[in-house]
Amino acid sequence: MILLFASGCSEKDFYVPVRDDTEPRYDVTECVKKLSKKQKVPPNKRIDKIVIYKSKKIMQLYKNDKIYKQFPVSLSKNSTKGHKMQDGDGKTPEGLYTIYSMRCHDRRYKAMYISYPNAKDKARARMLGVDPGGYVSIHGQPKWNANGNGDKYSLRYDWTKGCIGVPNKTMDILWTYVERGTPIQINP
Repeated sequence: MILLFASGCSEKDFYVPVRDDTEPRYDVTECVKKLSKKQKVPPNKRIDKIVIYKSKKIMQLYKNDKIYKQFPVSLSKNSTKGHKMQDGDGKTPEGLYTIYSMRCHDRRYKAMYISYPNAKDKARARMLGVDPGGYVSIHGQPKWNANGNGDKYSLRYDWTKGCIGVPNKTMDILWTYVERGTPIQINP
């Protein structure tokens, strides 16, 4: 276990353990060390917003109101069937959110958590009498695709449970340019 006394943080602030023991795990030691020392992104490198187009399966990073970079993404199996309404519906949310947390992930490399459910999502779920779900993120690939050789395969299919899956190389780029609080617009 890594202890982070100097920063006042604990490993749980940087690492998301997953209980499913059927998948091979990433060693998150180096990731946790780097994330605990991560500085704010300099203004000249910082991304202003992230836009996801579910129907096109693309993510665009914007800087100064212009597309800075664009990447293909994988979504959830029911992602094109509308906005996420409840836990387990296999849909990716739609709307305006923010990146609220960046963590190392032992099954999906790295993850940037999205502020779903927001107040509107929670109110809708209460009205329907359902759990809105949560822990929606942009995350990397399973360990079997750590080296990226299976990126073409994994990007061809919608395999997440409501998240946005990207190749690990893309996740590394996001780690460099995105800060907590960055807005993310998820469109149909």
